[in-house]
Amino acid sequence: MSDYVLRTATDGDLEQVARLRREAFADPGEFNPEGTYRTIFEPARTHLIEQDGQVVGVTGAFTRDLAIPGAVVPAAHVTGVSVSPVHTRKGLLTRLMQAQLTDAPEALAVLWASEGRIYPRFGYGLAAQNVTMRADRRDLRITAPPAPGTLRGGIPADLIKELSEVYSRVLPHKPGWSSRDEAWWKHLTADPETRREGGTKARAVLFENPDGVVDGFARYRIRPNWDDNGPKQEVNVIELVAATPAAYAELYRFLLRIDLSRSLVQGLTSADDPLFHLVDEPRQLGAKAGDGLWVRLTDVPRALTARRYAAPIDVVFELTDTLRPANAGRWRLRAGAGGALVTCQRADGDPDFELGISELSAVYLGGTRLGALHLAGRVREHRPGAVAATSTAFSWPVAPYSIEIF
Repeated sequence: MSDYVLRTATDGDLEQVARLRREAFADPGEFNPEGTYRTIFEPARTHLIEQDGQVVGVTGAFTRDLAIPGAVVPAAHVTGVSVSPVHTRKGLLTRLMQAQLTDAPEALAVLWASEGRIYPRFGYGLAAQNVTMRADRRDLRITAPPAPGTLRGGIPADLIKELSEVYSRVLPHKPGWSSRDEAWWKHLTADPETRREGGTKARAVLFENPDGVVDGFARYRIRPNWDDNGPKQEVNVIELVAATPAAYAELYRFLLRIDLSRSLVQGLTSADDPLFHLVDEPRQLGAKAGDGLWVRLTDVPRALTARRYAAPIDVVFELTDTLRPANAGRWRLRAGAGGALVTCQRADGDPDFELGISELSAVYLGGTRLGALHLAGRVREHRPGAVAATSTAFSWPVAPYSIEIF
């Protein structure tokens, strides 16, 4: 292993990093040195392993905030974890992940997993589900009465001001969503042909309320298709953001009635999406649930005191964390009514329950129930009722999910 060198990236490593990522994820696209990825690449937060001057392993992170129950906090957005196929099974991934966890200044890290079996061994827990929809729009109707307001179409890159204003209003109320600065908006609304997967250029539609205020938007593209029976176009929803129920209903009403389309496909939505309760036949949404965000708490007391709780709580738990020993041990978590006065301090008393860092990380956003992990044998209860009370306190009125893959 002495010929493998672990180091921090520089600006000059971007092309090698991009090449390795394309190789690891079988991405047929070519690296575009003029593309927007360069503007969000953070070399100082990218760990590399090289051999003979060639990058053979990488893990990066973006500096962004994450909405959590009751707050928006800094979170390391882990991305691009890759090891060259001819250098796997040599412990390189473990070295990279340990270095990243050691250096991360945030109290938590978050990622999308290419395979779920990889990240629990580094302390990550499945914190949010992702639901995809493939709906037959001909068999669906929005049941809410039409709301007053106006729809306005455009090109997403030309509407960044309107899109970002709505998104900023909604972000604090959506656990799992990530902050977006100007560079991120430009990156996300860039529309190179390599991202279209056979679809049209990206389009946007805004919903303006009667006062002329933009209360919501959808970004989408059309994937054309015809057969002997006529048009079978697909409306591919990139994202839908709404600050009011009226905007939400009217945007979906628009998407479900686009001429010549037969289906609506949305890849990133929530397990309790309001659309399930807005259509007349939710079964026709063709919803399928899978894993979404994985969370890893790196500083347990800082992370637990940053969020709010749905009910008062006063528990002592025993935590194991082999990669971050400072997290391990016995903690007392207390929160008052409404989630106020949150404290998390070392404790000497007997624990009410025991769990590992993966389990604590999984329940952090309120999407995974501590009670479910207890039933799965992953939490050991010592005081009857302690798991149920803690599970209630960690819950939240809306399920967490991510609106983008970073």
